[in-house]
Amino acid sequence: LLQLSYWLLSRRRTPRIPTSIALLFAGALVATDTFADDAETWVSDAGYFTVSFQSELQPLAINKIHSWVLQIEDSDGGAIVGATVSVEGGMPEHNHGLPTAPEVTATLGEGRYRVEGMRFHMRGYWEIRVSIDDGARRDSVTIPLHL
Repeated sequence: LLQLSYWLLSRRRTPRIPTSIALLFAGALVATDTFADDAETWVSDAGYFTVSFQSELQPLAINKIHSWVLQIEDSDGGAIVGATVSVEGGMPEHNHGLPTAPEVTATLGEGRYRVEGMRFHMRGYWEIRVSIDDGARRDSVTIPLHL
């Protein structure tokens, strides 16, 4: 990023990009977060469900046990209530799982489920797998995270 900023702001380049445009571009790059954004929603493998999450820990950090609230909806946006939900995860590139065993500890209503025991012990690419069984359908969602 510093090298790109230097190139954009360098007086030796012609034509010269106005400083305000260069700073705006550099700022947009810095503001881009590599973490999964709480506003993101992921679709299950068969398309039955959508899942989003909110972490109590903002931003996500290494070696801190925390909880998430999952929001689970059907493909039409209706809340999935009373489902059996399980969470597991790991680093596929390192061939290991999470250092903890996260559990759904509460159903909060309106399709929200509390998951406790989330912890990431190293930086890199993680996948969190949420399995959902609403009694009529069973499906899974993979949430990719870059820490």
